[in-house]
Amino acid sequence: MSLCKDRVVIITGAGGGLGRAYALAFAEAGAKVLVNDINLPAAEAVVGEIRAAGGQAQANNGDITGYAAAGEIVRQALETFGDLHVLVNNAGICRDRMFASLGEADWDAVMEVHLKGHFCLASHAVKYWREQAKGGVAVQARIINTSSGAGLQGSIGQSNYAAAKGGIAALTLVQAAELGRYGITANALAPAARTGMTEQVFAETMKKPEDGFDYFAPENVAPLLVWLGSQESQAVSGRLFEVEGGKLSIADGWRRGPERDKGGRWQAEELGAVVEQLLGEAVPAQKVYGS
Repeated sequence: MSLCKDRVVIITGAGGGLGRAYALAFAEAGAKVLVNDINLPAAEAVVGEIRAAGGQAQANNGDITGYAAAGEIVRQALETFGDLHVLVNNAGICRDRMFASLGEADWDAVMEVHLKGHFCLASHAVKYWREQAKGGVAVQARIINTSSGAGLQGSIGQSNYAAAKGGIAALTLVQAAELGRYGITANALAPAARTGMTEQVFAETMKKPEDGFDYFAPENVAPLLVWLGSQESQAVSGRLFEVEGGKLSIADGWRRGPERDKGGRWQAEELGAVVEQLLGEAVPAQKVYGS
């Protein structure tokens, strides 16, 4: 399989779970992979697996939450492999609390790793790709972000995580709208898979079966990443994919629903009946996870 032959890919949080599955799948598809993880031995272990299978990879433990450090991650990919084509923003953390008990440190930590981490690396990658495009290179670059079902519909006990993941979904839409002129696509996914984070909460639900199809295996998500990272996906941008087991779907985002136009200013006393009518016509939102 050579769908991504010689394409250079940075994957964050690739020392285990989904990131490891992505790294192995990209390498199998012919890509050259920079395996980023804050845990350097874990990143090096994945690199070892890739090289043992005949692939090309390099380990990196740069800090995705620092702007200058993120620039060094991109620089390493360029110096090691000579180019960059795909950025997979996968790294994440959880600091779950009910909102009434959520502290500032828990809020800031999740925003920093998820939202700021997505920004820092993408900013450096985009600047590189924009300069290529301005220089006449036919760029076919990819940003692949990681949102979550929690970001799409909320999740009890995860207000910080849900807010960050919802922000990533919106960021993806803007990146897609702005960056297409340079040959860059931006898509996101909301994966349901067994990882270090999900096993803490859904250990019984997501445990590996003794036989048969491993529904929550991270490897089930990886083929979509490989395709999105390939040149074949150039026409697809600004989409959010949900992946679970053998299921693949495209999330239907926020859009304007039913409306009433008075042609002038509403009075507060009028709005109760009007809102009741609109709610009766609107498609009900999905329930918040855990509610």
